[in-house]
Amino acid sequence: MCAFGGFAQERLFDASQVQSPVQNADGTVTFNLYAPKAVKVEVTGDFLPTQEIQIPGYGKYDAPGVAQLKEGKNGVWSYTTDKLSSELYSYNFTVDGMKYLDPSNIYINRDISSFTSIFIVKGQKGDKGDLYSVNEVPHGNVSKVWYDSPKLKMKRRMTVYTPAGYEKGGRYPVLYLLHGAGGDEEAWMTLGRAAQIMDNLIAQGKAKPMIIVMPNGNPNCQAAPGEWSWGMYTPGFRTAGTGPTAAPAASMEESFMDIVNYMDKNYRTIKTRSGRAVCGLSMGGGHTFGISRLYPTKFDYYGLFSAGLHLRGNFNQNASFADQMKNNAPFDQQMKKLFGSSPKLYWIAIGNSDFLYNSNTDLRKYLDDHKYKYEYLETDGGHIWRNWRIYLTEFAQKIFK
Repeated sequence: MCAFGGFAQERLFDASQVQSPVQNADGTVTFNLYAPKAVKVEVTGDFLPTQEIQIPGYGKYDAPGVAQLKEGKNGVWSYTTDKLSSELYSYNFTVDGMKYLDPSNIYINRDISSFTSIFIVKGQKGDKGDLYSVNEVPHGNVSKVWYDSPKLKMKRRMTVYTPAGYEKGGRYPVLYLLHGAGGDEEAWMTLGRAAQIMDNLIAQGKAKPMIIVMPNGNPNCQAAPGEWSWGMYTPGFRTAGTGPTAAPAASMEESFMDIVNYMDKNYRTIKTRSGRAVCGLSMGGGHTFGISRLYPTKFDYYGLFSAGLHLRGNFNQNASFADQMKNNAPFDQQMKKLFGSSPKLYWIAIGNSDFLYNSNTDLRKYLDDHKYKYEYLETDGGHIWRNWRIYLTEFAQKIFK
């Protein structure tokens, strides 16, 4: 009996019994980790003050901050935050130099090749935490759809969200929502909370019911890692790890109408310019920028979220974006045709500490100099999902009205 009692007492403090994270009544959050033999335990998260790092060839970047956990009784280490605002947060533990997910938290996200534990802080109805949560509202359906891309000479997979009530009939506008470098067709659903955002906005009457199409933006890939014949490769950020090393048959922009044509043939879409919008973050913002110039009369709404802007096919260039645009007659003609066609919305959004801020400022100056109409949103922070969820929320409320 004594032996059994000792075993039971020990189980009270192991990883399966520790609660983490704990949201406290005062708005703070406590993290707990059972690590009785650890020497140093840290938590890295986007709820902490950021730390500035340098990305070679790109500039400064705000990385998540780090805090020290303190060891308490029975080998449980803890850290309590300041009061947190309503938001979705991500974090990892580091124990003696090794990074770990929180073993007490089953909720995780994958971002390229790294995983983080996540939690949501909700304040009041309609705030960001509430918008990113699953609420008691009518829910849309999410499908993983394979389509044929003649331009890329392969079958490819994309994620398609259809709003609640779609199965009852009628035609719907379509938003094409593009991910960033290293991402895939799963990024906006997990990291971006796209389905939760759209379900809640539509239920509140703040956004029109719409189809959301989230394709894979890597033209040398068929689908997310492990979901196609390339096998269980390790994805990377703009490296061969994102798929086969062979050059794709076409660019994402050149192949984009394959996606539009498939959707118009297989879904009840509004098959006109007024029923189409396209937006994207980072690399996807660059794709949106290219799509707007290649197909200036196919879409009525364009959204550039922290856009990676380039003109010569190489994202990382020594020349500033202002220099790339300067005295560029083909580019000038494309932009003249685009804005001459009077799109209903050309929307630019970026964080004030984003490493792509200067190139986006260059684009805005070009638009201002040519008196091309656009809307602009600037937020705090850098190149982060916290901003991109805000941008999707704002953009979705502006389109198809």
